[in-house]
Amino acid sequence: MVTVRPAEEGDLPGILETDRQSGRNPSGTAALAAALADPDRLVVVAESAGEVVGWGKTHYWDYPDGPAPAGHYLGGVTVRPSQRRRGVGAALTAARLQWIWDRTPDAWYVVNAGNTASIGMHSSWGFVEVARAARFHTTTFDGGTGLLLRAHRPGRGLAQEPASRRRAL
Repeated sequence: MVTVRPAEEGDLPGILETDRQSGRNPSGTAALAAALADPDRLVVVAESAGEVVGWGKTHYWDYPDGPAPAGHYLGGVTVRPSQRRRGVGAALTAARLQWIWDRTPDAWYVVNAGNTASIGMHSSWGFVEVARAARFHTTTFDGGTGLLLRAHRPGRGLAQEPASRRRAL
């Protein structure tokens, strides 16, 4: 069974190992510690049998950048290869969206225009394209085109994983 919860400093080694197993450059420990301490950001982990198997974060931009407004943005999600296609990424996204929607009616997300899997998953939460550009805030995109997407907070209730994607974790 997988549990999603806010990350703590003691989770940093598991987050770094998740990055390593996923073939990603490990996130900087100092940057992660700063994100954990920032009340305008959220870092969450997915845990199974006491081990971090995935993680995700949010960003907060306090200034606009062209078409990208100030606001709360979903950051990346990383799931260990052994745990993929089991709903872990969706559970991490639902937790981050709920946190954002508890604070503001709009959640923002930027993605490479070619990342159709991510775009498809996020569309199930109501994300729609707002703009295209080579850069939004500090994010640039392979191939030169990124998308800015927005999802409005739904009616009352939690940001549950969409029924079409729900599975027992």
